[in-house]
Amino acid sequence: MQAARKRALIVGAGLGGLATAARLSNQGWQVEVFDRRSGPGGKAFTANRGGYRFDTGPSNLTLVPVFEELFRDCGADFHQRVPLTKLDTICHYWFEDGDTLAMPGSVEGAISALSSRGWASQRSLEKYFRHLKFLYETAGTLFLEKSLQSVATWLGPEGLRGILRMPFLDVFTTLDGMNRRYFDNAKMLQLFGRYATYNGSSPYKTPGTLGIIPWLEYSLGGSGVNEGIYALPTAIEQLGREKGALYHYNETVTQITRQGGRVTGIVTDKGSYEADVVVSNSDVLKTYQLLGDENSPWAKRYRKLQPSSSGLVYTWGVKKSFPELGLHNIFFSGDYQKEFAQLFDQGITAEDPTVYLNITSKLTPGDAPEGCENWFILVNVPPNRGQDWASLAAQNREVVLDKIEKLLGKSVREHLVHEEVLDPPGIERLTGSSFGSIYGMSSNSTMAAFNRHPNQSTRHKGLWFVSGGGHPGAGMPVVLLSAKIASAQIGR
Repeated sequence: MQAARKRALIVGAGLGGLATAARLSNQGWQVEVFDRRSGPGGKAFTANRGGYRFDTGPSNLTLVPVFEELFRDCGADFHQRVPLTKLDTICHYWFEDGDTLAMPGSVEGAISALSSRGWASQRSLEKYFRHLKFLYETAGTLFLEKSLQSVATWLGPEGLRGILRMPFLDVFTTLDGMNRRYFDNAKMLQLFGRYATYNGSSPYKTPGTLGIIPWLEYSLGGSGVNEGIYALPTAIEQLGREKGALYHYNETVTQITRQGGRVTGIVTDKGSYEADVVVSNSDVLKTYQLLGDENSPWAKRYRKLQPSSSGLVYTWGVKKSFPELGLHNIFFSGDYQKEFAQLFDQGITAEDPTVYLNITSKLTPGDAPEGCENWFILVNVPPNRGQDWASLAAQNREVVLDKIEKLLGKSVREHLVHEEVLDPPGIERLTGSSFGSIYGMSSNSTMAAFNRHPNQSTRHKGLWFVSGGGHPGAGMPVVLLSAKIASAQIGR
């Protein structure tokens, strides 16, 4: 007689939940995924407005091998499912003094471009990238692919090597402090300090170990998704469907049930479901609310930790083409330290914010009408603490337009034909992120990696976490690694 398949219920259809569904289904589990939104993606969602299509969340694809591994492990080819284009230019940078830089997407190209500008010597750049490589080779696998709460991790070769080399991993130095060992040019410090924002943190607070992020970006190069970032969640969802996973959209989970120290299933606005395990792709604090366990040690800890930045997102249909702009564009603030001090120390929106602009129609022309562009603007702002966001969004809109028009030397306002704004309360409402924090908790402390919630709950048996708020952290490839860790633990 054939044994009944074990059942896993996944709360949330973000990339972590989708990847877990595919992996567990491939292992033979009966898997069902639940999400309040109308389709897959979580923060990596999409919107169509007036002939313009927008990716409304993540826009920068890095660490492609992690996606390749997920599909390979499930018997599929990632590149056949999600066509990519290698980017010659990883980002277009605009500085307050009018300088611009089209940054090549390789270590060698970056060294050549930056040394030729005289912003840093070739020797210092070579030394810098060698150090970034050392950080990744020593700490990358340990912090991104292993459970930091497992004794076996620290007794293994990566763990022992990490312990022995800890004094050299810049754990006790900020990212900015580490960068200053190699550079004194303000533009160089902005270029390589900005990687702290990849998980919603400050370069003046987050450990220098985060230097593994620029190493991965330049050593692997940048890629654009031909059909937009939303092609990633849809492809991973399809992978899960082929393995037997079921998906319940427009169905909100209202409770995770438990009995005798073990989770037993979930309750939604449409019914109740029993399970052997529950996997949360939801925010950590929201998960404890669903459990009715808001006074647990982990919930108390997360309420004390500094949340990551949130964002003001503007999606603009632009009835004009700007050839000087690329797929990814950064308009830097004039005073980087003041910007982050206002965000994280004072908890206010920056007077002069750095502006990120993504234009997917540069790669996928069908995302905008002919001769037009779809602009996705992100400005980092503090988490939601009850601010007057309608007023702040209106003020920031003018600051953003003034900055872009000044640095481009062209008018933008007169070409806007569609406009929407998403503020921190809206982000919280749509994605369940506490305080509208895009990346969960910030990494603005020496022990940030160890403060993240482990993938496996020891308090509630049968419960796992795969969101960006838990281990190993936020970012599309990182939550896929979270799904890999959790799926392996569940399989055992």
